[in-house]
Amino acid sequence: MPEKQHQLRSATNCGVVGMRRILVADDEANMRWVLQRALSKAGYEVEAVPDGETAIASARAERPDLALLDWKMPGLDGLGTLRELKTQFPDLTVIILTAHGTTAHAVEAMKAGAYDYITKPFDVGELLLTVAKALEMQNLKAQVAYLRGQINEKAGWAQVIGNSAAMRAVYELVARVAPTTATVLLEGESGTGKELVAHAIYSLSERRNGPFIRINCAALPENLIESELFGHEKGAFTGAHERKAGRFELADGGTLFLDEIGELPLPLQAKLLRALQERSFERVGGVKTIQVDVRIIAATNRDLAKEMQAGRFREDLYYRLNVFPIRVPPLRERREDIPLLVQHFLQRTGNYGRNKSVTPAVMERLVNYAWPGNVRELQNVVERMAIISAGQEITLEYLPDFSFPGGKTPHLFTLPAEGISLEEVEQSLLKQAMERTNGNQSQAARLLGLTRHTLLYRLEKYRIDPHWGSSGR
Repeated sequence: MPEKQHQLRSATNCGVVGMRRILVADDEANMRWVLQRALSKAGYEVEAVPDGETAIASARAERPDLALLDWKMPGLDGLGTLRELKTQFPDLTVIILTAHGTTAHAVEAMKAGAYDYITKPFDVGELLLTVAKALEMQNLKAQVAYLRGQINEKAGWAQVIGNSAAMRAVYELVARVAPTTATVLLEGESGTGKELVAHAIYSLSERRNGPFIRINCAALPENLIESELFGHEKGAFTGAHERKAGRFELADGGTLFLDEIGELPLPLQAKLLRALQERSFERVGGVKTIQVDVRIIAATNRDLAKEMQAGRFREDLYYRLNVFPIRVPPLRERREDIPLLVQHFLQRTGNYGRNKSVTPAVMERLVNYAWPGNVRELQNVVERMAIISAGQEITLEYLPDFSFPGGKTPHLFTLPAEGISLEEVEQSLLKQAMERTNGNQSQAARLLGLTRHTLLYRLEKYRIDPHWGSSGR
């Protein structure tokens, strides 16, 4: 199937058009029969071949939606077949089949681009579940790519870089909420790209032809925020020489992005709540009620639930904003995106960085650094290195000193004064990883820096369902 036809098939109706085609490559005739029978009964179109060379020829003749490759095959093995298929079809989803005890090979294949691996002997039900999840993720990626193609390159997605599991989860949530009018709350540390995600939601929404108005609630003095939000009438206060429209009024028919909403003073929180509930307000010094049609996206680097409990944020406003929360992950939770971001920032640095690259040693340092300033800090570091480096390769001598005050690396977690149960922390992290990856054990293991078997051992140890997160738990 020509590539353009395959892309159209993948993007239309979220990627489901007709029967999905699966290519199986395994040198054992009995195994091919088992796989072909199980997959065919599940409703897939299956082609089973005995070796890697035949698999590549078959894929060229008609590209499959997914490939199941045995690791050990005569001639071109599973890893070689994977690499060749990925060269010709970079977006092809590949699952590796490997014998028990050769998981190191499977990990090598995952680094080469495999979606997941399954050890033999396997449970047919687990195999079908893995295949279904892989195709579902493929559908989502196709939908996001299709939506990206429908908007102008400047509309927002072009600046959101990342293909990690954590970012794919963000893309999925954005794709679902963007077409609605729901209020969105973006949570995450400073520098993670919350404004870019907000702009992507706006760009993918039906309001993309309307205005996108931003206000940073932390950047304005308290006595000016009300005027900036709601506007003022002439003579309302000293210096108000003429009527001024506020951000709510300017955003009518479009989207209002309230950045750093956690910094809004309590007295203004009550006025904002009324504006959100009634979609109406009065300018400062005015008596006329102004009605607006505005979609709200708010962002914060604070934990608003804790701020609410501490009395610093109104409970009713919190629930009004927290209709559809999206957590934008810090860079340390998506380290696999760092090479993509480095290349992106080099391309944006102009003539002094566009044709440059970093050495493997530099990239290793960049990937292993904690990035307390997140993507914003990485962008600054890359731009600085591009400017000061003399040649085409950026070497270690141009890398900034990543040492911390006092020569100590900051702790990833701060131990509470009253102490904490280590087992509870471990259980919480296991559940979070499973939820974030929708129950994909391999991806959850990678997030936690574990092998898949170690993950399964710990799930069993704490009696956590190994499919936790896949059914909305």
